[in-house]
Amino acid sequence: MKLVVQRVSHASVEVDGEVTGQIGEGLMALVGFGENDTTKEADYLARKLAKLRVFPDEDGRMNKSVLDINGKLLLVPQFTLYGKVKKYRPSFHRALEPEKATELFDYFTEKCREYCEVETGVFGAFMQVDLLNNGPVTILLEKEFED
Repeated sequence: MKLVVQRVSHASVEVDGEVTGQIGEGLMALVGFGENDTTKEADYLARKLAKLRVFPDEDGRMNKSVLDINGKLLLVPQFTLYGKVKKYRPSFHRALEPEKATELFDYFTEKCREYCEVETGVFGAFMQVDLLNNGPVTILLEKEFED
């Protein structure tokens, strides 16, 4: 499972001209699932995302989480995070198949909601994402458990 996390001043996602998710200050995460991902990875990364300390404290150091600032999460499903490029055209054979990935995205969303407010994009839809990266701060979170 992979997350590309950006600290944002605001972010939104639209599908067919309709806003499906919108937040002010918080974290926007592109969320991708690999072929072997399960709820175990989702549990781990939901906790990690909620507690990720990338917001400044009183001294300007990245020492606060989205929970500490009462921020929100915007989760955007993104199977292309598992694209492999050998030549010029990406292959997505390592991404989790859509039906299972949809279920896992919904599960991950609910796990994140145990920590804070969450908005989302729409799995499988063509989305327009708008954000103002604050910093810029961009972090890659990954977790693959071995059986």
